[in-house]
Amino acid sequence: MNARPENAISPADAANDQLFARTFREVFRRHASGVAILTVNYGGLPFGFTATSVASLSAEPPRFTFNMSRTSSSWPAVANSTYLGVHMLGLENRELAERFARTKDRFGGDHWETGPHGVPLLKDVPAYLVGRIGLRLSFENNAVVVVDVVEGSLGDETAPLLYHSGSYVRPQPIEYEI
Repeated sequence: MNARPENAISPADAANDQLFARTFREVFRRHASGVAILTVNYGGLPFGFTATSVASLSAEPPRFTFNMSRTSSSWPAVANSTYLGVHMLGLENRELAERFARTKDRFGGDHWETGPHGVPLLKDVPAYLVGRIGLRLSFENNAVVVVDVVEGSLGDETAPLLYHSGSYVRPQPIEYEI
């Protein structure tokens, strides 16, 4: 039985590599992701960026991972720092997510404070973790970063901010019967 749909493409049979690249991007646009902001103190200055690639790696010991481009303006800070913060965002943090994704003035204002190990901590987020960077694995122009959690905090529980099809979205409950 062939499970491959008729419209499936691969680099080997794609008439145009651009078609395959567009298909790849579209597949991941259709995958909803939680939105987080990662922060780090580098040389006494705060750095941060919005990310959708944060994932739990293990509960024992507590670890998480994220991916980032090594061409990012924040990469030198992540590559040369020991501690990092990850902030899980809720619907009310959309402007903060956009600020950290689209502007250079990410830390102007009173929406943050210096936390443990000098890590910039964002205020009024549903949750954050502070961790020690345990591994930076470079692969071509990208990196996978593994972080060992050393502490964290929970704020008010709210609906998560999601990213899907190129925009921020809110989760919708589905109705079902058991």
